[in-house]
Amino acid sequence: MRLEASGLICVRGGREVFRGLEFSVAGGEALLVTGRNGAGKSSLLRMVAGLVRIAGGRLAMTDADPERTIPEQAHYLGHHDALKPSLTVAENLGFWMRYLGGVETERAALAAVGLDGLADLPAAYLSAGQRRRLSIARLVAVKRPIWLLDEPTSTLDREAQETLANLMRQHLSGGGLILAATHGPIGLDRAKELRLGGSA
Repeated sequence: MRLEASGLICVRGGREVFRGLEFSVAGGEALLVTGRNGAGKSSLLRMVAGLVRIAGGRLAMTDADPERTIPEQAHYLGHHDALKPSLTVAENLGFWMRYLGGVETERAALAAVGLDGLADLPAAYLSAGQRRRLSIARLVAVKRPIWLLDEPTSTLDREAQETLANLMRQHLSGGGLILAATHGPIGLDRAKELRLGGSA
């Protein structure tokens, strides 16, 4: 499995964010997308996720499921945690599992991020870090080969960051690939780097 970009152009709000972007990342590899604010890190991840239109160039996936588009094979973890405050922790995860086709049990996925003891708590009572961990549980519960992680360690304490790093390593060892937009290290020592230009 390999995700390749050639000559990608991104335009947002009438402004060209980047042009001629090239990268290649294979199963078992992670690509850290770095650069200053406004360089297009989030836009690139959203483009791969199918949430931003490709203004030019090509994005292709080889040796993957030919019946599914790239976005259908990807998890996108953005800045905002997609949770309903009135639903419990387990109900929120259960919704995504039914919508996306989960393979793990809710409790197993919550245990993987240390939230199994809060399964029956309304999501409204979660801290920012706990909300982030609940979003990460979706990566565990629903198997998809591409993880698109936008500042994934945001709001996580040190222990939760290590939990995420372990989950990412497991994903890579199973042949998955990761694109992560980040301003700092996320615990993947052998990751490749793609640095974008741009101004703050």
